Amino acid sequence: MPDDFEAMWSELAPLGRSAASGGYFRQPFTSVESELRSWFREQCAARELPVEADGNGNLLAWWGAGSDAVLVGSHLDSVLDGGAYDGPLGVVSSLAAIDLLRSRGVAPRRPVAVGAFAEEEGSRFGLACLGSRLASGTTTPESARELRDRDGVPLLDAMAAAGVEPSLGRADWLDRIGCFLELHVEQGRDLVDRERVVGLATEIWPHGRYRFDFTGDANHAGTTRMEDRHDPMLSFAMTALAAGKQARVSGQRATFGRVDVAPNGTNAIPSRVTAWLDARGETDESLVRLVAEIKRQGTERSGRDGTRLEVTSESVSGAVSFDPVLTAGVRSRLADRWGDVPVIPTMAGHDAGILAAAGVPTAMMFVRNPTGVSHSPEEFAEMADCLAGVEALADAIEGLVS
Repeated sequence: MPDDFEAMWSELAPLGRSAASGGYFRQPFTSVESELRSWFREQCAARELPVEADGNGNLLAWWGAGSDAVLVGSHLDSVLDGGAYDGPLGVVSSLAAIDLLRSRGVAPRRPVAVGAFAEEEGSRFGLACLGSRLASGTTTPESARELRDRDGVPLLDAMAAAGVEPSLGRADWLDRIGCFLELHVEQGRDLVDRERVVGLATEIWPHGRYRFDFTGDANHAGTTRMEDRHDPMLSFAMTALAAGKQARVSGQRATFGRVDVAPNGTNAIPSRVTAWLDARGETDESLVRLVAEIKRQGTERSGRDGTRLEVTSESVSGAVSFDPVLTAGVRSRLADRWGDVPVIPTMAGHDAGILAAAGVPTAMMFVRNPTGVSHSPEEFAEMADCLAGVEALADAIEGLVS
């Protein structure tokens, strides 16, 4: 089994990796992602696992047939210049766990499905967990057809160009799923601080993406007096500082990580600054308060600068609690080998959260991240911990299918 995991990991490592930064550019419905999808199909064929495509970009491989299946897996796409582990670790570990279960002689009494979900990160079309949202009916086909990437390419055109036959909408396979267990690299240092290799999740914090459109008047950078300017960049800069302060004092999260400026000239005052806020709160109410306060301060500053601000909510996901019965059962199953497995919250969104909100009993398992760094080329997990995660996942699956 270790050879199987390491061989798969080695094959995946070069795909989509930047020679300059060492990070990954595995955006959905691109040539790189097509290679990833081909890799997944080849690995499944080698294991005699038939693969089903649902028309939303998701792939599912089946070990056994029927209903009440145990779904495992994650996603293969990445954020821009992302790490190797966020997503792919869950897919590779799921295939390796099936190898391990077969070597143990396990004959599952219910089917096991390995999922590779599309556009989990939202790095191309701006809507995180797009594949699982469409499959679960959380996002409508009509709204998905309106999605465009940064170059204006429609979602359906991108899918077709990548060889995916789009038939957007709720997936039939969802009715055959009894529960979902997603393994993921931890995106933080909780397990490191506890000196534990694996953990389980209690909940996902509510989170959202909001577009802030600041508009002003383009003008000459040299001849325009400072007191005569209507500069949206200054309004944005103050708003970004306010967001950081509000998040710190309230214990929440606020990040402006993407900015688009027009006309984007060195010697010109901008006419427009569009910035995207990623906000996360401990509760639904705290998220609403955080975003409202950032908007209020941005609006007040825009008024003083002679600029204008419009805020658009692009996607919001409420708080998600993972199934307590499933989580407790997995924790109990792991106790003999792994001791008292910690159960911790996560501030990151996942396909597991979408399916849980759609009514699928869901649990999440984390593998230790020694640095806590994620969404970065520095993201990392020790091979020994990855292999331990495979064993823990296999133990959990065995408990669910035996």
